[in-house]
Amino acid sequence: MKAQGPRPTRVAAEVIRQHAELAAFLWAQRDSWSAEDPPDAKVIAEIDERLEINLDALRIAGAPAWPFLIAQHEDFPDKGELFAFAWMALELADNKKVAQSVELGRVTSDDARGLVGALAWHKPAVIGPFVREWIGDRDAFLRFLGISACIEHKVDPGTTLARLGKDHDFRVRAAALRLAGQLRRFDLARDVHAALDHEDERVRLWASWALVELGSGDLARRELRKIATAAGPDAMIAMRALAKAGPDKDVRAWMGGLMKSQRTAPLAVRGVGMLGDRSVLAWLIERMREPYLAVAACAAFLELFPEAREETKLFTVDPTDLGPAFAEFFGDEVVGVAVPDRVEFWRAQNRVA
Repeated sequence: MKAQGPRPTRVAAEVIRQHAELAAFLWAQRDSWSAEDPPDAKVIAEIDERLEINLDALRIAGAPAWPFLIAQHEDFPDKGELFAFAWMALELADNKKVAQSVELGRVTSDDARGLVGALAWHKPAVIGPFVREWIGDRDAFLRFLGISACIEHKVDPGTTLARLGKDHDFRVRAAALRLAGQLRRFDLARDVHAALDHEDERVRLWASWALVELGSGDLARRELRKIATAAGPDAMIAMRALAKAGPDKDVRAWMGGLMKSQRTAPLAVRGVGMLGDRSVLAWLIERMREPYLAVAACAAFLELFPEAREETKLFTVDPTDLGPAFAEFFGDEVVGVAVPDRVEFWRAQNRVA
């Protein structure tokens, strides 16, 4: 009788294609929801469950699924497709495929979010062999991926972190400073402080953030205020660090000063939500009635009262519902704001001070 070898895996092409597409779509959706201000943890958890189901299908399909990931990324080279591509490469533990993922990530304009997302999704044991090699590599992008993976998994690279905190590549250096703060590496406090004078704003931002985490927020306050009031992409990171740095009295006084200018008042209103004081709700409701403050007031409300998300009638994505002033300010823009009268009624029902 003729001996039979292992039976080849049969792949239902359309089914695998759908799982690959859904994995890319769901991770991109998750990434976008995570960037919301503030993010909805419940929605993200629900997406995670659906995403894991589709990744599990790719895991079961194994290597025969790889061509679908290649074709998908060639057709749509976006962050979700890079996530799915890199996740599968790491799952297969194939050096060549992982190297392909790295090269695709290298040319992105978003710091390879999809690739970093794949590193975050896998367990440390899976990505460890790659990360240990990358973090000491001569290639700055590989060092960046290595330190980013450590950030995602809260892993301390030991003495390597001190060297990376002085890296000549600004992106690597900023990430290393962030990790130093995240891990409370008090032994690196002097180096972190020195980075406040760096020419790159991202380096200064994460040095400032790290100093707050290390209990020396007073040294970072000036730089954080500068970044926050510039209203750039890192303003909310700086604002949250300021709120944590305290002291509370000084933070409130500074925010009070921001309220005097229409340009900076939205930042102050948003910052109020970061202080954790739920007694400000009545004040926030009044800010919800002012078009230029409405978005910030809604975000502050949701951060202070996350349970209010369940009450969908409290919000609208059509600001024109709130009257002519809102229609003039927002035009055709679709943006989420709270309906102040309904929030006031909700406040009374829930006996919020």
